[in-house]
Amino acid sequence: MTTSGRASVHVKAPGKINVFLKVGALDDEQYHDVAIAYQAVSLYEDVRVSDAPDFSVEVNGSVELSRVPLDGSNIAIRAARLLAARTGYTGGAHIEIEKHVPVTGGMGGGSADAAATLLACDALWGTELPREELLDLARKLGADVPFAFTGGTAIGTGRGDELSPALAKGTFHWVLALAEFGLSTPAVYRELDEHRTRHAQDIYPADPRPSVEANVLQALRAGDAHMLADAMHNDLQAPALHLEPSLADVLELGEQNGALAGIVSGSGPTVAFLTSDVDSALELQVALSAARLNVVRATGPVHGARIVGD
Repeated sequence: MTTSGRASVHVKAPGKINVFLKVGALDDEQYHDVAIAYQAVSLYEDVRVSDAPDFSVEVNGSVELSRVPLDGSNIAIRAARLLAARTGYTGGAHIEIEKHVPVTGGMGGGSADAAATLLACDALWGTELPREELLDLARKLGADVPFAFTGGTAIGTGRGDELSPALAKGTFHWVLALAEFGLSTPAVYRELDEHRTRHAQDIYPADPRPSVEANVLQALRAGDAHMLADAMHNDLQAPALHLEPSLADVLELGEQNGALAGIVSGSGPTVAFLTSDVDSALELQVALSAARLNVVRATGPVHGARIVGD
């Protein structure tokens, strides 16, 4: 296997917001099927990969980084090793990641790193895997990794990795409140299961095969922020709030200051506020910053992982 002749490859991959997330009942294998409406947003991970005799990673960026592993458990190293194993490549890679998506924040930052690394290594090594094979490797790395590859707006079913594109018109304006702490996705799912068990007499049993509701798809197709605000839903929000009650105050503050709606993104703790336009987003950003929250603005949908020229 020969390399492409490039010294390094630079890829940008986006974070995501789950504008809708329904979690199915726990199955016999202790997994949940989900139905997710994903939107890729303009917070990007920058990944640069260069040839090296072995696999290594270094990380910097604008977000809290103490929870990012720097050993072989890092998802970017796992992605590079997986591609090497699939293609018979015998060299290594040095991976530099500049992170702007919160770590363990429910926005798929690690998944974006993995997708970017697959794309970058494939280009650097000249392995030229077909896109479908790259997506197959992405699925092996995690449920959100294929979406970081494709970007835009999509519906994810099964484990969240069976993707179908969703039509979305226009641009949606988001203000994201970033937490100083992370939430463990498995812990949030466990809390959801315990909540369902505790309240089994009072709530409908979860659908084993959930689907995204039609009003979500209509709102995205129409590019209508008000309609989407009414349709947004996340089954993981209640367990995330139970584990971290301070998030309820963040949601309330955003909605008091002009957000059309707020939602915990994925398993949290990032809270995403949908606004009607760029001016409303700016006003909300100022109000939340004044309350000493760490906030950034983002728009969606944006494209998935792409090679960029330096």
